[in-house]
Amino acid sequence: MFAILFLFLKQGFSQNQNFEQPDYKKIAIAIKDSNSNLFYDKLMQRYQASDTTMTLNERRHLYFGYVNNEKYAPYGNSNFKDSLSIVLNKKNIEMSDFDLLNKFSDAILKEYPFDLRTMNIKLYALEKMFKITEFQNCLTKATMVLDAILSTGDGLSKETAFYVINPSHEYDILDVIGFQYGDDQRLIDHYDYLKLAENDSNIEGLYFDVSPCLNALNNMFK
Repeated sequence: MFAILFLFLKQGFSQNQNFEQPDYKKIAIAIKDSNSNLFYDKLMQRYQASDTTMTLNERRHLYFGYVNNEKYAPYGNSNFKDSLSIVLNKKNIEMSDFDLLNKFSDAILKEYPFDLRTMNIKLYALEKMFKITEFQNCLTKATMVLDAILSTGDGLSKETAFYVINPSHEYDILDVIGFQYGDDQRLIDHYDYLKLAENDSNIEGLYFDVSPCLNALNNMFK
């Protein structure tokens, strides 16, 4: 199994940061203004171009604003995930396989542009193919997503929960901030509570606000 390249992004678990919870209603209004730098089409174009000049506010509107996209499907899954697994599970991965991983990853990211796990696989493939520029561009996109999530809280309580628009991002955040999942997940109101494995910080678990995920699930069954 390949090393998790998101460790390059590992940040100190700071409790002194000024966190800001996303206001989904205000974000929904802001991203509709075509004359604004927060207009969603503009944000997505800059994201796809790996624009490192995007501010934290713009990154937050990009990530949290995606819940207003008709393609938003937090519990969806691409058919190309099976193709990725087949290649990754080969005993001997050849150079041509890395090209396949990259192509399959691109197909998934076209459907799910903030899929951090797929970005991780793409980074793995790009590193093996020595495609430095593409690697950096992918890393930039992953950083944008993580910046948005990590700006919302520290996860230590409901009041300072991490806000995510996809349940899989909860586990990605654990990797980035240096914790391991303790095999116990509970839904408490509109929060996912993940118990952590034993750690030096003596933190028992972290909270994640998954409101848009639950709303999308409810809409599916209406």
